[in-house]
Amino acid sequence: MHGIQDEIAAVAARLVVEEGLDFGSAKRKALAHLDLPERSALPDNGLLERAVEEYIAVFCPEEQAKELHALRLLAARWMRRLQAFKPFLSGAVWSGIATRRSDIYLQLFCEDSKMTEIELINLNIQFSPRRVKGLLGDPVDALSIHAWSEELGEDIGLHLMVYDLNDLRRAPKSDARGRQLRGDLHAVEQLLEAHNA
Repeated sequence: MHGIQDEIAAVAARLVVEEGLDFGSAKRKALAHLDLPERSALPDNGLLERAVEEYIAVFCPEEQAKELHALRLLAARWMRRLQAFKPFLSGAVWSGIATRRSDIYLQLFCEDSKMTEIELINLNIQFSPRRVKGLLGDPVDALSIHAWSEELGEDIGLHLMVYDLNDLRRAPKSDARGRQLRGDLHAVEQLLEAHNA
C-alpha cells in the first residue's frame, strides 16, 4: 500500500512543480494518470511535500531557487503595503517549494474583514472575493488579485486570507515536521537576506 502512495506522491509532485497544481488537485490528477480508482488511499501532505522537494532537487534546483526568491520578494512588497493587517506568508512560497507557477498566500488579521477590502479599493486594486476554509476550519474571506512580478515578468496569483484579529493567537504554529507554518515580514526578509548571502 505504501508503495502505491509513494508512486501517487511522485506523480503528484511533478504536477505541483510543472503545472502549479495545489496538493489536492495534484493527488486527484495523479490517480487518473496512474489509472487508479478514485477511492484509492492518497498520500498525506507531508509525503507529497517531501516528494516535491525531491523532484525540485533532481530536476530544477537552480531555476526553482531563483523563482522562489522572486516570489518571496513579491510577497514582501505586498506585506509592506498591507502592514496594518499584520501579514504572514504561508503556503509553498513560505515553505520553500514554490515555483513561478505557484500562488502566494498571505494571512491578514484585522478586527473587521471589510477593512481589507476597503484598503484594496483605496489602492485602486481589483480583487475577486470568495469564502474558503481557514486555518481553524471556519470559513474566512479570501481576496484574490493579480500581482505583477518584475523579476518573473508576469502576473502572479496573490490570495489574501482575512482572519479575525483573535485568530492570530489561536492559529497553529508548526507542522508535523516541527517547521513554522508561516512567517511575518521580518522572517521573510531574513529568508531573502539568506538567499543573497
